[in-house]
Amino acid sequence: MTRRRVSPDGSSVGVLLLDTHFPRVPGDIGNPATFDFAVAYHRVAGASAEAVVRVGQREQLLPLFIEGARALERNGARAITTSCGFLARFQGDLGAAVDVPVFTSSLLLVPLVHRMLPAGRAVGVMTVDASALGAAHMAGAGISPEMRVVVAGLETEKEFTRVLLEDLPTLDVEQARAEHVAVAQRMLAPHPEIGAIVLECTNMPPYRADIQAATQLPVFDIATLVRMVHDALTRDAPRVG
Repeated sequence: MTRRRVSPDGSSVGVLLLDTHFPRVPGDIGNPATFDFAVAYHRVAGASAEAVVRVGQREQLLPLFIEGARALERNGARAITTSCGFLARFQGDLGAAVDVPVFTSSLLLVPLVHRMLPAGRAVGVMTVDASALGAAHMAGAGISPEMRVVVAGLETEKEFTRVLLEDLPTLDVEQARAEHVAVAQRMLAPHPEIGAIVLECTNMPPYRADIQAATQLPVFDIATLVRMVHDALTRDAPRVG
């Protein structure tokens, strides 16, 4: 039996990190302090947030992410994710390029969350830019047309999306927090059928607790998924007997 290499830093999950410089506050997937276990990072040079989210340069970007995924695998990553939920459209391509599990986006949680809810309920998806989130992203995440999904984006606000997509050096965290709560409440007002929320953007987890408190709904994000995969790969849990 072939033994899989172990990452030199002891990490189980590798993250394909966008080539950005905006602040990554605790809770952000790009901040190592977000997790209580090691996570390996590979920066994908030239992959800006603007290019990935709004420009959609598939031919230019996909080879860069495949190269990065293979580098993480060579270095011992036992599963690979990304730092942008819009990379769900690359799920099939990246999964085929390596021999370890790939979970490109928290949008992969939507089918699971949808099936967890009572009949007639919908999943709310909060995203960095609703106008840019399309059918290819949904299909890549396995979200089928019959699943009830309501999408709301923060492109309507002044701080969070602007800082991320313009790659600005400072972020007003309190303003971003208020924006997340406002958009969540605005999404729910005409859609009381929403039974849970999935945060598409990997920079949104710092505001999950605020959204939970404001909506009283379960809120899932990429950190949820990273922790689940890490737990599936490690043997830290105590054995019985």
